[in-house]
Amino acid sequence: MAIRILITGGTFDKEYDELAGTLFFKDTHIQEMLRLGRCRLDVAVRTVMMVDSLEMTDADRETILANCRQAPETQVVITHGTDTMVETARWIAAGGTEKTVVLTGAMVPYAFGSSDGLFNLGSALSFVQVLPPGVYIASNGKCFPAARVRKNKALGIFEDTPA
Repeated sequence: MAIRILITGGTFDKEYDELAGTLFFKDTHIQEMLRLGRCRLDVAVRTVMMVDSLEMTDADRETILANCRQAPETQVVITHGTDTMVETARWIAAGGTEKTVVLTGAMVPYAFGSSDGLFNLGSALSFVQVLPPGVYIASNGKCFPAARVRKNKALGIFEDTPA
């Protein structure tokens, strides 16, 4: 069975407008990333939204949860902004799905060329295949259960928290 990839935006897919000096969304980079990573997995990609996670609402999280539930696949990877990824992961976990859901993102936009996004995507695709049903966050080669993770903004990493 395929792995469902749900695109929600975040730094992962941001572009840089040199004239305005701002970041913006144009389109997802997922297909290019899968090609560059020489991905041989059966994946089904769906763009749900292109939202900066700081602007994500509970209604957006409900839409993401609904997409997880509606997907025929039992393994789901979600690209998401890192600032509120923990909140969305916990929202999905509280919403009760019998699937394996792994959220991932990037601290640096993929378009910058020095992004951690390609590595994080590959890690998430690997983790989703071997983890039991539940909701997780994959970043920098590590995987964390949704209930036991936080973003350390001072260090720019995700880390374990007590249950």
